[in-house]
Parts: sequence; structure tokens; C-alpha cells
Amino acid sequence: MLSTHADASARGQPPQAPLTRPASKDKNAHAQPAHKPGSGQRTRKASGTPQARVEGPIHRTGKTKHFVLDTNVLLHDPAALFVFQEHEVVIPVTVIEEIDTFKRDAGDRGRNAREVIRHLDRLRQMGKLVQGVPWGSACDIDGLIPKARLDDPSKTGIVRIEIGEFPRPHSIREDKPDNRIIAVAYGLAQRYAPEGHPNSGEQVVFVSKDLNARIKADVLGLTSEDFENAKVDADALYSGYTTLDAESDLIDELYKDRMLPIPRIQPTLDARSQAEGRNGKNLYANQFVILKDADDENHTGLARRLGETDHLIPVTAPRKPTFGILPRNLQQTMAMDLLLDDEVRMVTLMGGAGTGKTLLAVAAGMAKVFNEERYDKLLVARPIMPMGRDIGYLPGSKDDKLSAWMQPIFDNVGYLLSTRSAPMQHAESKSTEQRITSLIDTGKLVLEPLTYIRGRSIPHQFMIVDEAQNLTPHEIKTIISRIGEGTKVVLTGDVQQIDNPYLDAASNGLAYAIDRMKGLGIVGHVSLSKSERSELASLAATLL
Repeated sequence: MLSTHADASARGQPPQAPLTRPASKDKNAHAQPAHKPGSGQRTRKASGTPQARVEGPIHRTGKTKHFVLDTNVLLHDPAALFVFQEHEVVIPVTVIEEIDTFKRDAGDRGRNAREVIRHLDRLRQMGKLVQGVPWGSACDIDGLIPKARLDDPSKTGIVRIEIGEFPRPHSIREDKPDNRIIAVAYGLAQRYAPEGHPNSGEQVVFVSKDLNARIKADVLGLTSEDFENAKVDADALYSGYTTLDAESDLIDELYKDRMLPIPRIQPTLDARSQAEGRNGKNLYANQFVILKDADDENHTGLARRLGETDHLIPVTAPRKPTFGILPRNLQQTMAMDLLLDDEVRMVTLMGGAGTGKTLLAVAAGMAKVFNEERYDKLLVARPIMPMGRDIGYLPGSKDDKLSAWMQPIFDNVGYLLSTRSAPMQHAESKSTEQRITSLIDTGKLVLEPLTYIRGRSIPHQFMIVDEAQNLTPHEIKTIISRIGEGTKVVLTGDVQQIDNPYLDAASNGLAYAIDRMKGLGIVGHVSLSKSERSELASLAATLL
């Protein structure tokens, strides 16, 4: 069901890989996703192989839940059909009609609509969708339905199309797709828990990404939820560093031996985890540790777990400026350490306005490409997402149109190329604009939107994706999967400044990448907190 406002359009988001966290807040009631992304091989059966059909209605026992999916859920993630293991997914026929109207779209929404139709067509070959078809046995058909690792085939979920007409309460009497879909959930809830009878253990849940639809369903007494399989806990997002109290000799040993075995600080890690009610665990790969001497507050150390090894290495601020700039605080020192380490192939930097995330990334990229020649070119990309009302079409060529969107990058590059920011560099007898143009003309500096990245392969480049919080998880996956051999990618953004009206702090691609990629030996992350742009910018970020 699609309404005319922004919430309803959110259902057109690209597909995202299911997470292991179920969509429901009731862990016992919801099913776990049937597979993990990338697990297992998919077997393609020969064309014309007869498929086992399911005849007659499917009868389930136990505390079966019935999840009525809104149109926007399927357009957001076609794999939503297969994440409610052990339970029944109900698709109102109105949803099928709405899916049909979007299948001709050329963008992501049209592609997702066609994928949903293909899934349903494969299930149709196995049985009658109006009676319910178990999807577990369909996991190998042409590789279209996700591979299910099920020890007990009876735990497979069921997909059913509901064609019945249900009476609508007066509050949703108006004949519109939204109300017809809610009426299906309302009617099923009355069927499985009749008035005056105890709940039989079966429950109906209305799942929609349309906030207004969930409000209307809640008013009718229905259980309504967002589809949360691609969301992360924004309040508990990985920061990239931790602080530990340490004995004085441990800090001295770190800098004397240039290494500190993790088992030396493991008792402290375990004690803190126990105090916080968590199981003790090692540090994540490339996680920073701030060591503080309890007896001397001025005696501190900064270390980083080196990849997936079992030891820490000391981290110090660079002695020489990196293309004219030096880190101004502890988090910037951590960020620069990751940016300049060629073994770390992916870096994510998150922080508020003025924290220096983009400037640090551009400075490190320019140093690696122009000075060290470690990479062939510096590629900087941004999503085309305006803040507020768009000003309409822009005149000129592609480069002319792009210059307006890439102006923040030009500002950073211009600052780094100016003699004001790089007094140790030999300024050429050209203006800053001429030097930028020269770098672009030689192909050393490439500025482009993310619109045409699909299908590309990007080898031996230092790639920066700015404002990554405006990308969906699927778009982030598309970008990272384009990375070729020898390329380093840096994602920067602020999850509190999202211009995409269909994303929030928990569902954007940057937060998704930080949460899913943490702990990998070639990935590092730092959350920057202190604004260094100016005193006024720092006050505005804090008070406004």
C-alpha cells in the first residue's frame, strides 16, 4: 500500500541482506532469518524438472504467527518473504496489484517489484498460493529463492496470498489500498482470536514501513511493526575505540617494546564486561585502546589492535603534516592512523559537522596518490541528495552540473592545495583553481556521483565516499562490491544529518556498514566527536 507522502515512498528502497536479528521485539515469537548472506552454494536445477506440488491448505500447529506484509516492505526488500521462518507470510491481493503497477519502473523500485513477482511465480509452481506454500523446499529453484539451512523441514515458513474481502471498521471505511490491506490484517486477527474466546496461540502482525499505516493499525488494536531486518542499534553503534585503566608498567611496556600482548590487558577487559553484564571478549580487529594510569592522569597511552593479531601496537600522531595538516585531537589521530595504513582496506569515519572526517580523508588520499604514488588516482564520490528543496535542473555539461554537488570536496581540496594550509609545500605559480583543474585533467583526481557506479570495477585507487549516511544499505553494498584489487575505500558521514527522507539513524547505509563490517582484519572505524572547524561551528553543533 502506497500513500502519497514521504513515508509511503520509503517502500521503494533497494533490497538489503537479512540480518540475524528478527523483525519483532519478541524474540520468542518471531522467526530467525532462514539464511545468512553469502552462506552456502545455490544449485540450479535443469529446466523442465518437475517440482513437487503442495495440495490443499497448510495447517500449522503451535504458536504460529501470521505476518501481513505491506507493499512497501516487499519493495524495500524482496527477500522479506523468506525471513519469517516457522511462520506464515500473508500477502493481500491488493499488494499484488500494487506490485504490478511498479514492475515497469526503471529504477530500484521496479527491479525489486520484478524480483518479488519472480519469487511468487516459483512458489506458484509448487502449490496454490491461496492455500499457502512452504518455501523451504523451493530454495534451490533457479537460485532465486535464498538457500535455507533447515535441519527440520517442518520449520519452513509459508507464503500465502489472501484474496478474501474483509469488512472494514468505520474508521477505515474509505475504499483505498491502504485501508484494504489493513482490513486483511484486522479480519485475520478477528478470525484467530474471536471476541469472547481466549487467544489460541496464533497472532496476526501487520508489518509496514509506512508510519501512518502502522498508526492506523495500532488504533484498530492490531500489532503493527516496522520491518527491522536491515536496522542497527544507532544508540549502541561501534565507536572504534575503548578506554581502559592500566598499570603504569603496561603503558611503559607498550612504548618500549612497540607491542603489548592482548592477554596482558584481558583481565581488565573481562572485569569491565562483567561489570556491564556482558560476556568477556577480545577487542575487535583494528580497535583502538586508550590506556589510562589510575595513579597519574597525565600518564596515558594510545594503542591499536593490529588487524586480527593478538597484540597491540602504539599509536602516535604523525610528526610531519599529512599534506599540510596535523591531527588536532585524539580521535583525529586514530583516524589518520587508519587512513595512512595501507593494510586497512576500508575505513569508516563518522562524526558531526566540523569534526574533520572529510578533510582528513582527502588529505590522506592526496598524500597517498600525489606524494607517495601508492595509488593511481584519488576518486571522490558523493550521493546526489539535496538538503531541503531542490533548485531544479542545472545548466551545462555533466561536469558543470556535477560541480555544484561536489563543491564541498572542492573546498577541502582547495584548502589543502593552498599555501596557507601547507606552508612546507612549494606552491606552484598557479591559482588553487588552476591546480585543481590540472589534477582533474591529468586524471589524478576524479570527482563523480555514485549514480553510475553499478557494473564498474575500481582497482588501485584511493576512493572516498562522502555523505555516506544518505545511502541505503543496498547502495553501500553495491559500492563496496565494486572495489578492485589494490583499492582503499573510505566512507565518511554523520548519521544525525540525513537528507534522504526515507532513511534514519538506524537504517542508513553508513551505520549498517559500521555494524556489519566491524571486527574484520582489513576494516577500521573511528567515531569523531569534537568539532575543530571553528569556535563558532563547535558552539553551533553543541547548542543548536
